[in-house]
Amino acid sequence: QVQLVESGGGLVQAGGSLRLSCAASGSIFVIYNIAWYRQAPGNQRELVALIKVSGSTNYADSVKGRFTISKSIVKNTVYLQMNSLNPEDTGTYYCAAGLTTSQYDYWGQGTQVTVSS
Repeated sequence: QVQLVESGGGLVQAGGSLRLSCAASGSIFVIYNIAWYRQAPGNQRELVALIKVSGSTNYADSVKGRFTISKSIVKNTVYLQMNSLNPEDTGTYYCAAGLTTSQYDYWGQGTQVTVSS
């Protein structure tokens, strides 16, 4: 059973930065693709960034140039560095693991990010 635990959320002013972490229960990053999703109240969950087993990355257009996803195989952790945050980035951020990039089978509990204007 894969377990994912997010951390690093919080309250930050517009223009600030946060780094989210997604810690996995084992050495899964050599098998699973990892994605960060976010969901704001009243909105659908949206894909923010993903990192494939190969290490290649993809980003939503809204975060390109501001967010960076990376992973540490040694630490079994995926990171999401978020810079130049704006209020539209507010939401609950979830990490997810999937054998493909179209379906994610394991999800963390989420971490809240609030950006004040």
